[in-house]
Amino acid sequence: MSTKRLTTPLTDEAVRELRAGDRVLISGVIYQARDAAHKRLAALLERGRPLPFDLCGAVVYYMGPSPARPGHVIGAAGPTTSGRMDAYTPLLLRYGLKGMIGKGSRSEAVRRAITEHTAVYLAATGGAGALLATHVVESEVIAYPELGAEAIARLVVEDFPAVVVNDCLGADLYELGRARFERRA
Repeated sequence: MSTKRLTTPLTDEAVRELRAGDRVLISGVIYQARDAAHKRLAALLERGRPLPFDLCGAVVYYMGPSPARPGHVIGAAGPTTSGRMDAYTPLLLRYGLKGMIGKGSRSEAVRRAITEHTAVYLAATGGAGALLATHVVESEVIAYPELGAEAIARLVVEDFPAVVVNDCLGADLYELGRARFERRA
């Protein structure tokens, strides 16, 4: 299986080429945002207020960073459980979010919204935060600094590795893997 290269912001065309199980390397700007930030973003959208970044074509990384050591851009940059953002994700997708990176399965509502809005959910390897951090070349908090590790940060990444879990056609890598395993058993 080959590795596909993605550059942000994502387009519908780029997303349509991705299939569950594809390995990708992402370069460009992605945004770190977790639970508390998602709650604030959803509240802004519901009130018709501007967001701290443009959702159109954006990729959000569900990441809990650790403090950077001297001379480093960021500390460990591992994924956090994506399901905690499921309550807010369909709304963000409706407003143009194209990609999400995290770990774990997504709800049926999120999977439907991914298909409806031509988006993609990607998984980064849990437990590999130090390795993933080597692909982050810039990091800047752009909103909600009072949230600490849950603030929104603008990250510039180069060849950030991930795997497509949910593609815009409705396929789910975890379900495909379980089905393949069950056939072998």
